Amino acid sequence: MALALTTALTAQSPLSYPPTRKADVVDDFFGTQVADPYRWLEDDNSAETKAWVEAQNKVTFAYLEQIPQRAKIRERLTKLWNYERYGTPSKKGRLTFYTHNSGLQNQAVLFVTSDPAKPGRVLLDPNTFSKDGTMALSGLSFTEDGRRLAYSISSAGSDWQIWKVRDVATGRDLQDEVCWSKFSGAAWKKDGSGFFYSRFDAPSEGGALTGVNKFQKVYFHRIGTNQAKDVLVYERKDQPDWGFGAEVTEDGRWLVISQSEGTDRKNRLFLKDMTKANAKVEPFLDAFDAQYSLVGSAGDVFYLVTDKDAPRNRLVAISLRAKQSLKELIPESKGTDVLSSVSYVGRSFVATWMRDAHSAVTFHKLDGTHQGDLSLPTLGTVGGFQGKSTNLVTYYVFTSFAQPATIYRLDLKTRQTSVFRAPKVDFDPSAYDVKQVFYPSKDGTKIPMFLVHKKGLKLDSQNPTLLYGYGGFDVSLTPWFSVTNLVWLEMGGVYAMPNLRGGGEYGKAWHDAGRLENKQNVFDDFIAAAGWLIQSGYTSTPRLAIKGGSNGGLLVGACMTQRPDLFGAAVPEVGVLDMLRYHRFTIGWAWKSDYLVSDTKAGFDGLMTFSPLHSLKPGGSYPATLVTTGDHDDRVVPAHSHKFTATLQACQAGPAPVLTRIETNAGHGAGKPTDKQIAEESDVLAFLMKNLGMKP
Repeated sequence: MALALTTALTAQSPLSYPPTRKADVVDDFFGTQVADPYRWLEDDNSAETKAWVEAQNKVTFAYLEQIPQRAKIRERLTKLWNYERYGTPSKKGRLTFYTHNSGLQNQAVLFVTSDPAKPGRVLLDPNTFSKDGTMALSGLSFTEDGRRLAYSISSAGSDWQIWKVRDVATGRDLQDEVCWSKFSGAAWKKDGSGFFYSRFDAPSEGGALTGVNKFQKVYFHRIGTNQAKDVLVYERKDQPDWGFGAEVTEDGRWLVISQSEGTDRKNRLFLKDMTKANAKVEPFLDAFDAQYSLVGSAGDVFYLVTDKDAPRNRLVAISLRAKQSLKELIPESKGTDVLSSVSYVGRSFVATWMRDAHSAVTFHKLDGTHQGDLSLPTLGTVGGFQGKSTNLVTYYVFTSFAQPATIYRLDLKTRQTSVFRAPKVDFDPSAYDVKQVFYPSKDGTKIPMFLVHKKGLKLDSQNPTLLYGYGGFDVSLTPWFSVTNLVWLEMGGVYAMPNLRGGGEYGKAWHDAGRLENKQNVFDDFIAAAGWLIQSGYTSTPRLAIKGGSNGGLLVGACMTQRPDLFGAAVPEVGVLDMLRYHRFTIGWAWKSDYLVSDTKAGFDGLMTFSPLHSLKPGGSYPATLVTTGDHDDRVVPAHSHKFTATLQACQAGPAPVLTRIETNAGHGAGKPTDKQIAEESDVLAFLMKNLGMKP
């Protein structure tokens, strides 16, 4: 049956791909010659690269347009996507702020109200920033009294931010404008006189989307002044790789600067006492021995979530006067639970835990005493619980595979919850099964995996299955609602999401087991998930697709080149695919904490064992592949996808198509307008439907 299906799928006319010029470029890595014939595709500004992008898109869209079900898929996605979505409310002064999308708006709109139970007025509508919706709201920060708002705009999906200031009462912008900020929030002084932010130096001409970002600095912008007069608060000329994030404590006394080095989970904390004139930034916790996340403060005592001597995290109190003495408030779990976050609200702590990759919530007194648990509807993901230490009401959001993001109101005194905003989506959640299984990886490690499908599924190996993964940077994949996944389920598909090593699902040890020299474990975990699905009768190779974005794009690229015989289709999205040069663009150098680097012999040797670009073999037979990227992606530059596509097209000896979909005026994913999301997801689902042999 599987053989017949494979034959049917591959009986199609071969595609004619645009020619891609090969250049004589060869690098010498410690005596090993490595050709890079498509190096010229790294120049995103060249006319030749732009012509190549246009030619590739022409072939791809011509292919997609011939899929009969594509229009119906897009129609269904559009219908399901058209539902009201609210953001978690935030109270500042007497005002409450929240975001709302009526359904198909390209960007959510910011509202303000004096009564959370009543609709507010529009304060900021990002849909007015640009005609095509590609300018997005990327950051928000309100003054303590709610009178002013600092907000940042990103264009075409870029990570670069421009900060502006809006008067809440009038809804008008002030003249303030702060440029060349990236990976930054805005931390207001309590008197509302200005805010702290992080920025890089302006890039060279033509290098905004590819130039390396180093030497980040912290500045203070005073309202009503030109950015040229912003005060430099902290920099380290001797540490080009140090990045900074600034926040102000609730009492307004302390500026807390968190210093990081790339994506390494360790950090340092520095303090500036803003009650003292001309106070300097002083080191507080600067051993770089653990991760420290600020929860709150009381005088000179700071509440911090840390993995110091607790790989699954704990809450501690540290006094400025006795930095070496940690007072434990909420201890590390004795089992495998991970303390994800803690909120200091209602004169108590609300702790969110990760338990086998889904959420649990507990309440604690200020001394850490456990006071009870929050009941959650099902296996899902929870977030929120923000507010001041004196607030007696807070809000949180809960979502799962079959439950759209629902906002709840929590009375912190009675611990009673009530639904505040519940979206209405055109589907029946009771028609689907959601379960969690555990399977062995190559080395015997037990890996959890969520499975979602229609009830009554037959284990006859014929179910089209989408295997989605990430596995890196301490990022955890937990249950979440997706319209795209819902349409996939309606089409008869199975959705499988394993929690691979390299993520944070079980704490520091789980992350460490999937990074640097251990990166192959991640790919082994994903390949083992595919094997388990096949052996358990859920699917078979011709019916199995893999998908992942960014680091997940690396995952897909590595697995489809290591085991091309195992998968029927692959969709690497905005992937890190050239592991020898990833650190030479924008913020790529920051990923050295998870990846090896080709600047050393050991790093080069390790990366060459899995670098997707360099694992492709001429004459190989690879699964049907749709590579997706954005022409303005300055996180994982599109050259990764371009070079991988060109090489795969040249190497492919099998009949399966190798296509790339390059979105224009789009970046790594954040802020992508709704219409572009629907168009892209429609194309991905149509591609999978055709290449997995799914019936209409």
